[in-house]
Amino acid sequence: MDHRQIVAALSPEDRLALTALSDRQGSIAVAIHFAVLALTAAAIGLGLPGWWALLVPHGVLLIFLFTLLHETVHWTVFRTQWPNRWVGALCGLLIMVPAVWFRYFHLAHHRHTHDPANDPELATPKPVTRRAYLWHVSGLPTWWSQAASLARNAAGRVDYPYLPDKAKPRAVAEARVTLALYAVAIAASVAAGSTLLLWVWVIPALLGQPFLRLYLLAEHGRCPHVANMLENTRTTFTNRVVRWLAWNMPYHAEHHAYPAVPFHKLPEFHHHTQAHLKETVNGYARFNRGYVSALSADAPAAPTK
Repeated sequence: MDHRQIVAALSPEDRLALTALSDRQGSIAVAIHFAVLALTAAAIGLGLPGWWALLVPHGVLLIFLFTLLHETVHWTVFRTQWPNRWVGALCGLLIMVPAVWFRYFHLAHHRHTHDPANDPELATPKPVTRRAYLWHVSGLPTWWSQAASLARNAAGRVDYPYLPDKAKPRAVAEARVTLALYAVAIAASVAAGSTLLLWVWVIPALLGQPFLRLYLLAEHGRCPHVANMLENTRTTFTNRVVRWLAWNMPYHAEHHAYPAVPFHKLPEFHHHTQAHLKETVNGYARFNRGYVSALSADAPAAPTK
């Protein structure tokens, strides 16, 4: 069965249960993520003993706000719409991924998943050599691309094929507000002679980005370019901590098969899909070891599918 057949086979009762949104579930999950993030930030900011050891964990918590942003653009974190919008805007601000622009980028990715001609995610090719893999995992190309997109949007050059005309003014305004807030934060830090933002935001984000790159590479990397979401998208079996950190997005084939299912219902939906998943792997370390082993030092690897 492909993803369409699985969804079509669900009873009306199952569909209703699987797509039920919850302000309570969303509020608790958001509160926990930000509470843990605030605790690590406070420990670093106060210079508690061993604070430097928290830079990477804090950075991972910070950069994985991307997965919360991702959920908000689907409007599935909260049943009420406005918290999705504002939590998404905050996450986008913290990780330099403007939420309005990303919503349309990501919806195009869902509409054309792993289609080389139309999926905007594939405009940035996956690494095909070990050297390119290391460069990709460093996160530096990502930061450059995000900064360039932000500047482009702020300049009004929002001619993306996936961005409708009605959304262009909002994308431009969002980019300009984002840049203005960054400028204010930098100016305030310089005026105060403070390095606080450097240690609780900038450096942790740089340290956390490679972990997000390793995680995201598993979602579609080396999957075949076919229409079936249970084949062009990978589900990664991992531990509870990673599932919590990534808002259950390791169930990624399930998410693409039925995007209306909120994060807290994906494990339940997995029971409907598990017998039909084509691309799975036990853990992100195993996926990346396999990915690297298929690469050469300087030349593209031969296709495996």
